[in-house]
Amino acid sequence: MDGSLFSVGRYLSGVSSEDYDAVIYDLDGTLAQLAVDWDTVASEVDDALRARDVDTTGHSLWDMLELSDETGHRDIVEETIAEHEQAGARSSTRLPLADELPLDVPVGVCSLNCEAACHIALETHDIDGYVDAVLGRDSINTYKPDPAPLMALAAEFGVEPARTLFVGDSDSDATAAKRASMAFQWARDRHER
Repeated sequence: MDGSLFSVGRYLSGVSSEDYDAVIYDLDGTLAQLAVDWDTVASEVDDALRARDVDTTGHSLWDMLELSDETGHRDIVEETIAEHEQAGARSSTRLPLADELPLDVPVGVCSLNCEAACHIALETHDIDGYVDAVLGRDSINTYKPDPAPLMALAAEFGVEPARTLFVGDSDSDATAAKRASMAFQWARDRHER
């Protein structure tokens, strides 16, 4: 891949374009399992914000990410999370759904992980050449469950959201698909088909 936001890949076999005009996958828990200790990440983010006099009491990791926007500390929080995600991507486990690639329609990845970690995981498992576009949490100014990243991928592929399938493993994924008017399939159900 050339490292750009939208990179050209291949459409060879698998999901028929008669079913969908594009397929978008979540990454972590869907195509690969990143080796990230999220409790450690949350603790380090908490420490970084507290060192900057930000009260993090009762906030989850993702709440702290939003709080960092409000307090002007997004860079340090994003850097801390991304460092762990990139390391976790290098030692990630390939999941069975990765074996359905390549497809005969455009394929995207839309993830809450940073874009760099997505690319690392895809390259680690030799599936980067089958993915045409990647959007991570830091690719545009919003992330799932906001539908904007999914809509951006559909627009890049020139397909209607209603003709796009999003495959994921979380309630956030399901919510994003619904908000984007896309079909949704749970990763576990797709693997069992």
